[in-house]
Amino acid sequence: MRLRPARLAPLPLLLLALDASPRAHARQAPACTLVGADSLTSVPGRPFQALPSADGCHLFVSLNPATPGQVAGVAVLAVTGGALRLQRVVPTPQPPAGMALSRDGAVLVATHDAGASLFRVDALVRGDEALIGRIPDKPGAGRVYAAISPDDALLLLADERARSITVVDFSRARTPGGAAASVLGAIPTGDLPIALTFSPDGRWLFTTSQRVPDTRSWPVVCRRLGSLDPADPPAQVEGAVLVVDVALARTDPARSVVRTVRAGCNPVRLVLSPDGTRAYVSARAENALLVFDARALAAPGDTASPLLGRIPVGTAPVGVAVTPDGRRVLVTNSNRFAFNANDRQSVSVIDAARVGEGDRAKVGEIPAGAFPRELRLHPDGRTLVLTNFASQTVQLVDLARLP
Repeated sequence: MRLRPARLAPLPLLLLALDASPRAHARQAPACTLVGADSLTSVPGRPFQALPSADGCHLFVSLNPATPGQVAGVAVLAVTGGALRLQRVVPTPQPPAGMALSRDGAVLVATHDAGASLFRVDALVRGDEALIGRIPDKPGAGRVYAAISPDDALLLLADERARSITVVDFSRARTPGGAAASVLGAIPTGDLPIALTFSPDGRWLFTTSQRVPDTRSWPVVCRRLGSLDPADPPAQVEGAVLVVDVALARTDPARSVVRTVRAGCNPVRLVLSPDGTRAYVSARAENALLVFDARALAAPGDTASPLLGRIPVGTAPVGVAVTPDGRRVLVTNSNRFAFNANDRQSVSVIDAARVGEGDRAKVGEIPAGAFPRELRLHPDGRTLVLTNFASQTVQLVDLARLP
């Protein structure tokens, strides 16, 4: 079954506001909804990620300049009459990438290359001075993603080029003047750590590394990074899912990785099912979605393979999201290596009940723009939000229209 493109043709950018843990947005009924809205909104830059406010009335979008006149910063978009309206762009020191919203909805964290900035959400919305503080720079870190623990105590920053995850005392960092002395240490990883996903109980952190540490004797089975030619010879080992003991990350981050599991060629994003029992991982260099038993992943010493399925999707998948009922998984076919603003790519729709059936688990596709990157769920629970990075657009899609 395919979603008929004619119904979605006007939507070059799919804005999917899906959290790795949909329950994070279930604490209160949203004041603003986007139910039934299928729309496309242009933004003044390349949108990396979009996060909704806790009440659903605003979206915060990290923007990378595409032209000399554009500003690097966090765009504030208001939800008005079921549509999006740009209010302002708050500058950041370098182009921002991944963001995180505190569980109480009061603080927004935006990463930017070597550092990260903390903003008061209410001030962002009003247009007042919003900066709380900046996490000390880590030169050459290449910070791309951020995540806040379920108890709002820890902030984790994925330092892609530094092969580590910085651990921050978030309770201290969010206080006036506290950010400068809030770093607790670093978790060692393999090359290019990206995903930062907490288990529902906050005990474990799952992260991805596109290449495992050099000390591991895994076979060389993957093509070089960026290769899209199946005929290219293998040049690197598989990437991995690393499991971190969060309690140890607070006190002894250098020893907090408790398990490393092979996870295909260049794994990037990882999200959990709503019940926390499955982990969905996009393997960019093999054009596939990998499905793991999350409980087995977090079982140190267990030698059984936790892999439940491998599903072929489109070219170079990146973003992954799960619908609130857990029945559908969405994967952006991003092909970041083409990077043409006029490209038209797609989002694959996977039937979660059929993940062991390979290609037959794919039940539809949603048209998207160029380099569809990040997916999120709006607090109304029924609207998906996706950022099309190269198209400079944000798009809303009604979940009821999924196959």
